Amino acid sequence: MEMSNILEIKDLSYKMNRKTILQDINLNLVEGKIVALLGENGAGKTTLMRLICGLAKQNKGQIVVAGQTDIAAKKACLSFTDKLTGFSDATKIQKIVDFYEAIYQDFSVEEFNKLRDFMKLNNNMKLGQLSRGMKEKLIIALAFSRQVDLYLLDEPFSGIDSMSRRKIINSIILWKSEKSTILISDHFVNEIASLLDEVVIIKDHQILTHKSAEEIRATGQTIEDYYEKQYEGEE
Repeated sequence: MEMSNILEIKDLSYKMNRKTILQDINLNLVEGKIVALLGENGAGKTTLMRLICGLAKQNKGQIVVAGQTDIAAKKACLSFTDKLTGFSDATKIQKIVDFYEAIYQDFSVEEFNKLRDFMKLNNNMKLGQLSRGMKEKLIIALAFSRQVDLYLLDEPFSGIDSMSRRKIINSIILWKSEKSTILISDHFVNEIASLLDEVVIIKDHQILTHKSAEEIRATGQTIEDYYEKQYEGEE
């Protein structure tokens, strides 16, 4: 059965302050996959995600999400790990949930409550009371409480302790529908490797490689080894 594309990027280039961040990016992701977006700091991973969800603009090229090209329509089809910078430290989690429910038709309070309990959070907690790791858990819970075609996870685990991280990573596959796709940028490559269907590596402003995880494993390499070799320029 032929799978349809959830994400199509064609000839995408982006500059900031006259500096090239991304150049001639072409990428297609099909439904139902978990895809790693890898690259060193400053490679353009966050910029690419922000362009996909319409937070960064003035780019050249085309981005299509679930067949949609209009920015508002694309935003309705995807969920991005928003850093919650629009909320003050005094904001309670419940207020954020109310906001999400009002803004996103696909937001499920029932699903959020399950994820909130899994993350050991409380709706009466204020943002200012949360540690960095707890805030990241909240962001993940909010992201997966939406029922969308594409989830964009930008360094979602960087402040979360290793035990909690493993639990979350092992559960992610249960939080997405069969047809939805996850694009995840992360430095804990070995920890997410078992989840991955595909790997996309950005280097020198461009996509260096886009391969299936199966193909990489068949060479006897771990995904982390393969990624590091691409950056070292080894054969």
